[in-house]
Amino acid sequence: MIEKSKNFILKISLFYTAIFFIFIAIPTYFYTNLELESYKNTQNRLLIEHAQIIQRAIYDFSNSKSDTFIFPKSFKFEATLLTAEQKIIYKTRDLNIDDNSKMSIEVELSNNRLNAKYLILTKKISFEEIYLKILILSLSIGLFIFISIYLIIKASIEPYKKANEYLDAFFNDAMHELKTPLGIIQLNLEILEAKGNESKELERSINATKNLFLVYEDIEYLIKEKSVQYNKENIDFSYLLKQRIDQFESLATTRNIKFNLKIENNLFSLINRTHLQRIIDNTISNAIKYSNQETTISIILKKENDSIIFSVHNIGKAIKNKKTIFNRYEKENHIKGGFGIGLNIVKNICEINNIDIFLESNEKDGTLFQYIFFN
Repeated sequence: MIEKSKNFILKISLFYTAIFFIFIAIPTYFYTNLELESYKNTQNRLLIEHAQIIQRAIYDFSNSKSDTFIFPKSFKFEATLLTAEQKIIYKTRDLNIDDNSKMSIEVELSNNRLNAKYLILTKKISFEEIYLKILILSLSIGLFIFISIYLIIKASIEPYKKANEYLDAFFNDAMHELKTPLGIIQLNLEILEAKGNESKELERSINATKNLFLVYEDIEYLIKEKSVQYNKENIDFSYLLKQRIDQFESLATTRNIKFNLKIENNLFSLINRTHLQRIIDNTISNAIKYSNQETTISIILKKENDSIIFSVHNIGKAIKNKKTIFNRYEKENHIKGGFGIGLNIVKNICEINNIDIFLESNEKDGTLFQYIFFN
């Protein structure tokens, strides 16, 4: 359900990103070009209008008896009068305009008393105002679309959110309800075994219950992973490991698998007990599950320099893809059962606690899982 929700959100996001480019980026591009063209036409019109004013002044002076020509000046324009030989007759104040920031026109004059043949007008232009307007417009539209997308996505994922909340509540309640009967079943089976009622059926029932507890504990951890604070404490690694191996003894015995133990005593590690138990349980249970019958599983716990090394080695079919074996729902052998979540839980716990994982696997030497705990 969560994956579907994520995929749905991703699709919605991509859809509205496409809308953004279609309805904002592309129209903005063409609108900007139109605005720039309109601005250039306006500036060109202003140049022509001012050139006409100067032409009118020159014409009036040529038809008058006045000896003084008053040039129509403007701070917005730079004007130059040239002879037919391109010699400057008169030039207004130089505006020091950069070539990339100016617009000019050249007008050919009729015969006049100034002997001016050409009039060159130059005006400073700036696109900053246009770009600022486009930016404000784009941001306004973009903000509107962003808010719309946010509201639509929020409304769209609300059913998924409620479904996830319902599922979380359901699984929490279901796990709580399952734990008590599982515990009662296991306790009563062990009492029967202690009374000497030994049989294959009883042994299988006990082992099946143990396997159920392993699955239960993995699922419980996944459910509580993000809501529970797993505080670290100084754990007696040696004692906990021996304790957990005792729980797996009967599972190994049914397949004629023996344990070869090399466990140093009094090795302590600063880690959460649940985290450490999940690493131990998933590694050993996988070793039993994927070992060949009548083989030996070597379990080593030792101190090396300032680190504690925990390793489990079994003889069985080699792991084909060591890169994906820690992915969630990844299983090398679907016949063996399981959900493919155990090693993913182990990997996440190791990342949280800065524990290094080494995996070696081949047909000849079997499979070795090694964990280095840095104290």
